Amino acid sequence: MVLVLVAAGCLLRWADGSPVVPASTAASTVAPTLDPTLDPTPAATVTPVQATVPRPVRLDIPAISVSTSLERLGLQADGTVEVPRIADNAGWFQLGTPPGGAGSSVILGHVDSTDGPAVFAGLKDLRAGHEVRVGRTDGSTVTFRVVSVETYPNAEFPADEVYGRLDGRRLNLVTCGGAYDSSKGGYQSNVVVYTRQLDVTR
Repeated sequence: MVLVLVAAGCLLRWADGSPVVPASTAASTVAPTLDPTLDPTPAATVTPVQATVPRPVRLDIPAISVSTSLERLGLQADGTVEVPRIADNAGWFQLGTPPGGAGSSVILGHVDSTDGPAVFAGLKDLRAGHEVRVGRTDGSTVTFRVVSVETYPNAEFPADEVYGRLDGRRLNLVTCGGAYDSSKGGYQSNVVVYTRQLDVTR
């Protein structure tokens, strides 16, 4: 099964090129299609190992003054991905790895809203070496260090790299970016911040 999830504004693409998880500035999504003939992708399955990792509840990025609770993002009844309900909140894609678990974790957030800048408005300004901290349900904090910040046209979104890496302990932050073109549905690119885990404190 390949999830095809499209949001107004910008979209991210899965390994096979199908649209999958949005980081839209808009709250609405467009109805997806589901292909039952294809096998599930690893990032869409929560394994028993992942289930033992404490869940994330808070995100702090001191360099861009982000301090926010985390919503859990899953799939809506129509198969579209849930996006953060509140523009100032980020959301963890809970069908993937929790931050601090093995593999790639993904947190998404809006770049703006009808009221102005949103939680990830400053994401593009992060630089290698900046720290990202995730608070978890057991009271621990996982710290990640930014490795790189990249902007990709929607059609070139590297889903394998963002969602599919199984090596190491990674956290990838995603939002919309690039030029905004209302005639083409909104933002034409995605900003991805790649980070690697440093340590866990209690």
